[in-house]
Amino acid sequence: MSTDAGTPIVRVSALTKQVRTGDIDLNILSDISFVVHPGEVVAIIGASGSGKSTLLGLLAGLDTPTSGRVVLDGHDLSQLDEDGRAELRGHMVGFVFQSFQLLPALTALENVMLPLELSGRVDAEEAARGMLSKVGLAQRLLHYPKHLSGGEQQRVALARAFVVRPKVLLADEPTGSLDAGSGAGVIDLMFELNRDFGTTLILVTHDENLARRCPRMVRLAAGRIVES
Repeated sequence: MSTDAGTPIVRVSALTKQVRTGDIDLNILSDISFVVHPGEVVAIIGASGSGKSTLLGLLAGLDTPTSGRVVLDGHDLSQLDEDGRAELRGHMVGFVFQSFQLLPALTALENVMLPLELSGRVDAEEAARGMLSKVGLAQRLLHYPKHLSGGEQQRVALARAFVVRPKVLLADEPTGSLDAGSGAGVIDLMFELNRDFGTTLILVTHDENLARRCPRMVRLAAGRIVES
């Protein structure tokens, strides 16, 4: 089922996540509900421990809620098994993480080619070269992650995320490991790519300045939405 402009691409309904610690059920998220429409850019903001990353994991189907549901592009994640959620992620969700998550034994080019090869694309190398050029790394294709700066590694991660043309990009503290200068450049690039591809961007951050650059904010505190 595809989503048109009037239908939310992400619908979160009464989402709750509890974890058991000893004899106590600890609420990580409580009764979270919101929708995101195609092409929106949304910042999920809150202090450390507010539940932001847990929420992002639930949106991606990497974790399952205690109650409530996430509907992603018309697909109710609670109705899919782990393989079904992985298949859905593979063709419509891109990720950018604070820690880059590049494979150290692969070059920049091979890291970007990997998701294309996994999906059976025959033009994986051509598409990966084009995307690395777009993020300013045309001269660094054969470098391994350990030979790239933090900012360059995050640019490779952006190229890998966008090369599959995801409908939804989930970014978890994308500048958390970078200095201010590198971080600003990466964020400018991420917003530029997002505009170019018309992706829906959901960005988790504790950085108020970064959140203010997004047209919409969802603020969490102690696992609840306190502002949207």
